[in-house]
Amino acid sequence: MSQTAKYEILYIIRPDMTDDAKKELVERFDAIVTDNGSTIIESKDWAKRRLAYEINDYKEGIYHLINLESSDAKAIDEFDRLARINRDILRHMIVKIED
Repeated sequence: MSQTAKYEILYIIRPDMTDDAKKELVERFDAIVTDNGSTIIESKDWAKRRLAYEINDYKEGIYHLINLESSDAKAIDEFDRLARINRDILRHMIVKIED
């Protein structure tokens, strides 16, 4: 049995999406994690915040936070790969939580 690790993913969604489009994006990226064998503990919007610097001409973004548990890095790698090529996600950060 492999060891389960906890991760935190924070990503910034472009602020001009409709609520429905943003909901669909969040659901799609939650599914990427769960479809690849991880368990989401929490997935929530954190805040709409001003960015420290402009990203793709945006001055603010919607921060979304996912806490999850994973026994391998497959879900994390897939999230990372797809978030990099998705134009609705301005930036993302994945942190492994040490117990």
